[in-house]
Amino acid sequence: MSSEKMNTKEAATYIRKSASWLNKTRLTGVGPVYLKVGGSVLYLQSDLDLWLAGTRRTGVYAHCNDNVRAMQVAA
Repeated sequence: MSSEKMNTKEAATYIRKSASWLNKTRLTGVGPVYLKVGGSVLYLQSDLDLWLAGTRRTGVYAHCNDNVRAMQVAA
């Protein structure tokens, strides 16, 4: 697992979201796990990868989403 640390802007670029979106998800708790070091927010690349993997879906609606297949790691 990579432990590369990224600031909010770098992490947002990595997951293809805006820094503003990441800032908002820290308030709501729906975004990736982050580190708070003093006044700085940092993200580990491995945490971003885990969060991205957790957003995989097979269907638009929850009732037709195959969670088992969605969580399988692509070969």
